[in-house]
Amino acid sequence: MIKSDELIIANKALAFQNKEKEKRANELIIANKELAFLNVEKKKRANELIIAKKELAFQNIEKEKRANELIIANNELAFQNQEKEKRAAELIIANYARSLIEASLDPLFTISIKGKITDMNNASVNITGVSREKLIGTDFFNYFTEPNKARKGYQEVFAKGFVADYPLTIRDHKLTDVLFNGSVYKDEQGKVLGVVVVARDITEQKRIEKELIEAKVFAELATAIAEEAQSKSEITRKIAEDAVKAKQQFLSNMSHEIRTPMNAIIGFTKVVLKTDLSAKQKEYLTAIKMSGDALIVLINDILDLAKVDAGKMTFEEIPFRLASSISAMLHLFETKIQEKNLKLISKYDKNIPVVLLGDPVRLHQIILNLVSNAVKFTTKGLITVSVDLINEDSENVIIQFSVTDTGIGIPQNKISNIFDNFQQATSGTARLYGGTGLGLAIVKQLVEQQGGKTSVQSKTDEGSTFSFCLQFRKTKADATFVNEIIELDTEIKNIKVLVVEDIALNQLLMKTLLDDFGFECDITANGKIAVEKLATKSYDIILMDLQMPEMNGFEATEYIRKKMNSSIPIIALTADVTTVDLAKCKAVGMNDYIAKPLDERLLYTKIVSLLKNSFNMKKTTNEHLESDANTKIKCTDLRYLSHRTKSNPRLMSEMISLYLEQTPPLIDAMKKSLQNNDWTLLLSAVHKMIPSFSIMGISPDFENMAKKIQEYANTQQQANEIQELVFKLENVCVQACEELEEELFKIKNPK
Repeated sequence: MIKSDELIIANKALAFQNKEKEKRANELIIANKELAFLNVEKKKRANELIIAKKELAFQNIEKEKRANELIIANNELAFQNQEKEKRAAELIIANYARSLIEASLDPLFTISIKGKITDMNNASVNITGVSREKLIGTDFFNYFTEPNKARKGYQEVFAKGFVADYPLTIRDHKLTDVLFNGSVYKDEQGKVLGVVVVARDITEQKRIEKELIEAKVFAELATAIAEEAQSKSEITRKIAEDAVKAKQQFLSNMSHEIRTPMNAIIGFTKVVLKTDLSAKQKEYLTAIKMSGDALIVLINDILDLAKVDAGKMTFEEIPFRLASSISAMLHLFETKIQEKNLKLISKYDKNIPVVLLGDPVRLHQIILNLVSNAVKFTTKGLITVSVDLINEDSENVIIQFSVTDTGIGIPQNKISNIFDNFQQATSGTARLYGGTGLGLAIVKQLVEQQGGKTSVQSKTDEGSTFSFCLQFRKTKADATFVNEIIELDTEIKNIKVLVVEDIALNQLLMKTLLDDFGFECDITANGKIAVEKLATKSYDIILMDLQMPEMNGFEATEYIRKKMNSSIPIIALTADVTTVDLAKCKAVGMNDYIAKPLDERLLYTKIVSLLKNSFNMKKTTNEHLESDANTKIKCTDLRYLSHRTKSNPRLMSEMISLYLEQTPPLIDAMKKSLQNNDWTLLLSAVHKMIPSFSIMGISPDFENMAKKIQEYANTQQQANEIQELVFKLENVCVQACEELEEELFKIKNPK
């Protein structure tokens, strides 16, 4: 029973499984059909993919074609843009050229080979009066008064390639004169296309020429009239000049004639006052000296005022040492100040340059007058002389000079007139103190004629201060005359002096003074005897009077310098210190001057200074030129250059390089000019050398040597001596170049 049931269940289970198998078989059939369908679809997709790949390959080929076409299109576009830019630039240039052409006031045409007008500017339209449209294509030559001449000029353009300033006349309402200027123009291949013509309007030029001719005619007429008037005025001027010369000659002669005996009187009075005297004798001699001094002052005032009034007061511009000049001048008042128990104070601004350019003689004159007044009107107290730098620039200085005293002073109502001629503070001044009242008038005129201004401050019984300002130019040159007072030097011996003086009293005075100095002296009465003496005997220095019979001081000095070729120092002894005389002294070769009456200490100073300079120059020259190459003394000193450049290596290098560049050509020029006797070139070459000496620290002796060459070249004399000086100057310049090359190397290559 149980097994039957199990069998039934098993059959049912088998029947169920068979049904499931059938379902699975049916599903498998469907799946196989689906798979077959999918395979068919896959084949379709594979075929479509093949077709798609072919399509993609085709599209890629097409894209490449389009890309190439795009590149070609871009290149074409870039080319077109470039062409547009070119056309635009050409258009701008063409417009600019056109605007320039149109801006021209002169007619301009372009003409074909056949002579037809192809283009023109507005000026052409305006001058012909024909419109642009009507001008184009017409014959160019028909617009001139002479067509054949115009055609000939046009043909010349083709023959020569151009024509310039060809005169024609345009046929317009006023027949305008022009200068025809033309040249051919060509295409890029060089083929001539035609001619460009500019016709410059010369109407105004012709008008000016006509007016000039007329003016010349009138000028000739006026010149004839002026010459006639000038002839008359020349006669009048000659008469006036002769009168002035006669007056000046009279004043000069009178000055000399009066000063000469006064020189002897005052000089011998000074000599006698040094000897043992009784009180009465000393009193009398002192009175004589005071009277002589007063008379000299009076003579100076009258002569100077006459020169100022005649307009003959001239001013020099020479190098001088202001401090030394002031010191020497104040020395003249030492005795007088001591006699009056006064005290003299000198205040000098140390910032003032050592050497200035100006007129030391006129400056002395101004200060002497002011100090003399101060001494005269001061009985007790002190006198102060102040020299202050007021302003300074690269070229000039302005200096204020003041003289202050504790004297009688000036009433307020007299101050405004104190600088007038013959004016004194009160009516009793002349009686009590003496004087003419001319000193301050001369001071004012001397200051104002040099561009300065005077002033005064004063209180009665308290004192006065007289001041003035003057401008001086700065210079690197050495002072010509040195007036610094030095004491007698007992070691200076065996000095031989030749005195050339015609007045017996002055001869005796000079011998007395020179004996006191311990100098040997010979005395001659004129220049002729002096040159004879020099031919047979040697001297260290000459004291030369200017006005003497037979041969005066100027003639004698010129003979000594030019004929005898001597450089012996010469001091002029002059009774009339004029600028003309001083200039002439320098021109003939004198080294210095001293005014009469002589101041013995100043005379001694000048003699010693000149002799020391002469000795030092010879010594320096020998040291520089006689030493061999191994012991050669250095001739350059860069301390000044270092100071001026503040030790800046670049600036120092530039300055030294400039010297090394310019000096050798100047040496060659100097030597060649001497060989060829080309004095102008020699002067120029030496002149260019001098400024560099002080900059490179080359001894002033060689600068003086160069100046001596200039003097000889200027007079074309001293041929033998000038050759030796040029040789010495060449040697020192060559040595300087060698030293500076070493210095330049050190600056550029510091350790």
